[in-house]
Amino acid sequence: MADRGQKISLWVLAWPIFIELFLQFLLGAADTLMVSRISDDAVAVVGFSNQLFQAVTTLLVTVASGAGILIAQKLGARQVGDARTIGIMSVSVSAVIGLVLSVNLYVWPTEIAALLKLPDTLLPLAQTYISIVGGGMVLVALMSALSTAIRNTGNTKGPMYIAIGMNVVHVILNYGFIFGALGFPKWGLLGVAISTVVCRLLAAIVLFIMFLFTFEHRIAIKDFKTFNGKLFKEILRIGWPLGVNTSCWVFTQLLIYSFIALLGAGELAARTYMNTLESFCFMLGYSIALAVQIQIAHLFGAGKIKEAYGTAYRALWIGLVVVTVNALVIYLFGSRLLGLFTPNKDIIAIGVSLLGMNLLLQPGKMLNMALGNSLNAVGDTRFTMWSSIFSMWLLATALAYWVGIELGWGLIGIYACMIFDEYVRGIMSLFRWRGRKYLRLAEQREADKAASVVPGIRKPAAPGV
Repeated sequence: MADRGQKISLWVLAWPIFIELFLQFLLGAADTLMVSRISDDAVAVVGFSNQLFQAVTTLLVTVASGAGILIAQKLGARQVGDARTIGIMSVSVSAVIGLVLSVNLYVWPTEIAALLKLPDTLLPLAQTYISIVGGGMVLVALMSALSTAIRNTGNTKGPMYIAIGMNVVHVILNYGFIFGALGFPKWGLLGVAISTVVCRLLAAIVLFIMFLFTFEHRIAIKDFKTFNGKLFKEILRIGWPLGVNTSCWVFTQLLIYSFIALLGAGELAARTYMNTLESFCFMLGYSIALAVQIQIAHLFGAGKIKEAYGTAYRALWIGLVVVTVNALVIYLFGSRLLGLFTPNKDIIAIGVSLLGMNLLLQPGKMLNMALGNSLNAVGDTRFTMWSSIFSMWLLATALAYWVGIELGWGLIGIYACMIFDEYVRGIMSLFRWRGRKYLRLAEQREADKAASVVPGIRKPAAPGV
């Protein structure tokens, strides 16, 4: 980005993010498809474990996401040195947090799975998968911090290329370990876990090298000792509400998975297969939401407030069209797609019902993501935090348990409450964005700044002077 103050095209930002997310989706789909050749129980363990991994990485969001927004804002304001320092600190702190998470997941995998009510029959598989993949969580921490910093400079292509390489290697290793092909031992779920860690290690190394050359001045290893207390407070000011927000999402999702586990391994497997298909719709919307967050943060930092305000609505309408069309296509071909994963007719029937409900879910999710990320981009992260605390815990979790378990509506009832939660948070974000609280404050700051630098203009003298 030659000129940090110029508006970055939404399309230029979004399509590499989409491809990166699409490749991550393929990686997950390949995991699920290949693991389904082992057993439905193995699929249930992978789906359950991935929810757990998302939950334990929420601490990383506090630093990585807060740093990403600040990097974009600082670059928009042409404060390149501060942006560089923020990126370095985010990587260092995230690595320490990730290491702590890795140790805990490696030491207590079975105990954690049992605490979250995973069926006893699945605990041996969970012990293998969680200890290995969870033990490599420090790599996820590094990848998150590095890719977020790189992406928020406007370079969304770099992480995309790395995702391509990671995806190819992962599929090859999975194929070898699951089927005993290409000279690999036939290790089943153990091999899938090893494949995941190896791919993440390679991706983290390449991202780290790319990060060293991301800013105008090359980053040296000694620079990772850098710590700026003032800038770190800025990161936490924006980041800690984001951390709480994401914590609400992943922990409520983890609880919802534990509710589904109470219904049985079949329902858990159906939800995992459904997640794989739903991810395609989600990543389309999320790529647009991430792109508009970067775009608005740059515009906000550059003082282009009115342009930032209108950009959110443009991204929202584009996103609504895209996710709705894709949800419809997936629903129409749902039974065939689910048949690729399992021959179990009961699981397929449940999955098709959920895909029908997905037609209602995706527009609400897009509304929530587009406007929620827009609020985050201007620093209004506390609002999204409080709306998440209210809606996710009350509607998506407590109400889901009552409707799905107590009233006996099962997986359909749980999913209906998740849809209700998305629309409530989306509508709250819409009214907040229309109120323009943070945008008006920024406009006033820009007006004051402009008045103070106009030559020949003096402030009125105080009375009596």
